[in-house]
Amino acid sequence: MTSFVAQVIADILSLGSLYALTALGIGLVFGVMRLVNFAHGDLITMAGYAILALAGYSVAGSVALALAAGIVLALATERIALRPVRNAEPTTLLVSSFAVSIFIQKALNLFVGSRPKGVDFLPSLQQEATIFGARLPVLQLVTIVVGAGLLALLAWFLRFTRFGLEMRAAAENFRMARLLGVRANQVIAIAFGISGFLAATVSILFVAQTGLVQPRMGVNLVNIAFVSTVIGGLGSLSGAALGGFLVGAASVLFQTFLPPDVRVFREGFVFVAVILVLLVRPQGLVSGRNRTERV
Repeated sequence: MTSFVAQVIADILSLGSLYALTALGIGLVFGVMRLVNFAHGDLITMAGYAILALAGYSVAGSVALALAAGIVLALATERIALRPVRNAEPTTLLVSSFAVSIFIQKALNLFVGSRPKGVDFLPSLQQEATIFGARLPVLQLVTIVVGAGLLALLAWFLRFTRFGLEMRAAAENFRMARLLGVRANQVIAIAFGISGFLAATVSILFVAQTGLVQPRMGVNLVNIAFVSTVIGGLGSLSGAALGGFLVGAASVLFQTFLPPDVRVFREGFVFVAVILVLLVRPQGLVSGRNRTERV
């Protein structure tokens, strides 16, 4: 019984870490721009293909290239596709992010094909470790540690660094922050850069778990992460992280306790649970402030 509980908890924390990190990447951009960046999933995808490019040659090189791809693409998306229309209607920004997403997916289909490609990445982490009687993959434990470490690091950055304080001020009231000397372009670029780093980290862990790369690999993660930010509370980073872990917990518990014939509909049950939460707390579990103001 102890081993079963340990296994379920490890599954929840591992899956929840991936959802929470993805939701934080979305939440950071929403905090400063009031934009749900649906191209975030394609940052995950491009980082995955960066891993594929150096697979079998250098693990450190693959990780470095994935991180660089996520950060550079995030910054390029903000500079080329979103900054020129920043003062337009919110729907224009949303359409721009969709356009970037579709462009990347179609480009990948054209140049590398739509079929999934296998990649043997970090095979050493597939070994198992015994904790409380449960045999857990080392990769699962690494995912939990990386997720917890990045959450703590991001909390420290936002609370104790100059740029973090500027991002918090911008999320609170961007107009007032700009009047007090906060540089809008710099703050927004930092938010996109961090979101790209988080997307690349999620991609590294996800590719190591699945062993597959394909043009839409990040789309499902972002859809679930967006739901996580909504139930956690749009505009609240702590809410986004909480929502990610809650959705991860619901997914694991439904997968564990539903009858085998019904498990295929697991995501349907998850979204029903999300609807019930929003009926009780339509503003999300953690209310974000100034959700209507935009740069």
